[in-house]
Amino acid sequence: MSPMSPYDQNHHELRFDVGPLAAARLAPLCDAVVVVDVLSFSTAVSVAMARGAVVHPYPFKPDGHGGQQSPEAYAESLNALCAGRRGKSRYSLSPPTLRKLAAHDRIVLPSPNGATVSLAAAATACFAGCLRNAQAVARAAQACGRRIAVVAGGERWQEDDSLRYAFEDQLGAGAVLSFLAGEPSPEAAAALAVFRASEANLASLLRACATGQELIARGFGDDVACAAELNADTTAPRLYRERSGAFAFRALAQPNTKAASSA
Repeated sequence: MSPMSPYDQNHHELRFDVGPLAAARLAPLCDAVVVVDVLSFSTAVSVAMARGAVVHPYPFKPDGHGGQQSPEAYAESLNALCAGRRGKSRYSLSPPTLRKLAAHDRIVLPSPNGATVSLAAAATACFAGCLRNAQAVARAAQACGRRIAVVAGGERWQEDDSLRYAFEDQLGAGAVLSFLAGEPSPEAAAALAVFRASEANLASLLRACATGQELIARGFGDDVACAAELNADTTAPRLYRERSGAFAFRALAQPNTKAASSA
């Protein structure tokens, strides 16, 4: 790929895009990538990190598999717990269920969007960001350098599995960007503007957006409320390759506490 492609937003330090292809493209060009999937992968990771747990992302697909192993088999190979379906399992992609985790628990977290984008960004420092940990993740990412891409997970149309716009992810991306120093691309500036216009009404807007309405209709209104808590968590989940060859999100041992200037 050409480093001068207009799709890489190379003239700007802070960048914003959507989906796994964008993450794979931007990761080698940036000092850090922040993956944002507010409802609910990155919020779930943030909640698990706050409990001291370790999260293994699994790129779940509509057919139930992300590779040659099922999520359950993958978890067994890592001696880890496995998150199941919302409402059907003790642990799931529903963030409130992960408050039951104990420190040092390992859990495989299947996700069609956030996990897939995270693994696509593994070529550089990769963080899981959301409203709950926006400031902490921005500080950690900024410590890696000034070229930072914030990549939204987006959502999927059930009919053909194509990407669809997710307001909540643009909102979460803007929250992370608001704590970063640097020149934003027009795409990043748009996400930042959405957050700044919405900051006073995060909970009501998340409830009203399409994905929020979907979760509420399915009985998961608590997931939406949990995701709306700005800077409730102080950990910065970073993706590491472990000795087993698997990737896992772990909280930084010594988070960078130097305040980052607002963009």
